[in-house]
Amino acid sequence: MNTMKKDTRWMVTVALMMAVVILLANTPLGLIQLPIIKATTIHIPVIVGAVVLGPLAGGILGAVFGICSMINNTLSPALLSFAFSPFLSTTGIPGAIKALWISIGCRILLGVAAGWLWIGLKRLRTNQNIALAAVGFVGSMFHTIIVMGSIYVLLAAQYAQAREVAESAVFGLIMGTVAASGVPEAIAAAILVFALGKVLLKIYKTK
Repeated sequence: MNTMKKDTRWMVTVALMMAVVILLANTPLGLIQLPIIKATTIHIPVIVGAVVLGPLAGGILGAVFGICSMINNTLSPALLSFAFSPFLSTTGIPGAIKALWISIGCRILLGVAAGWLWIGLKRLRTNQNIALAAVGFVGSMFHTIIVMGSIYVLLAAQYAQAREVAESAVFGLIMGTVAASGVPEAIAAAILVFALGKVLLKIYKTK
């Protein structure tokens, strides 16, 4: 009976976190349009969910994040939306598969990695406050690096064409994006994951 209650509580909490992800994905707070790419805050509830509910929940929330990102980039395309939507692929089926990896696969990996990082830090008996901030910062940077890194590895030629630059300049542009949007996002994630995670862990454990 206790196991059933815990499973039900877990599923209900995952559903609530999914609702938060979907809500953010459909408001300006979730996907902020920049000149080249859409900056995101949707990864924050994914990381928080992974901390509170575990890697499986993190992967589920990451998948929801990725699907929302794919839909958003399809319906409201930006310069690099071809990298996030299989429907906007410029290279047919291979490009569509790459876009699915970048939009959904990378986000699932974010949730799973954040959950396991939290577990690892707790096993090392890291102070909870430090662990929460660390998972927020590292998880956010991991998300930026794996997404932008995948674009560089898989779609460098298309990226160069979209930006109207030489392919040799793509690495510098990718690193510029990581520094310009990735670092501020990571700092914000560290603060918010610390603040939200501390409260939600206490509530979840109490229940």
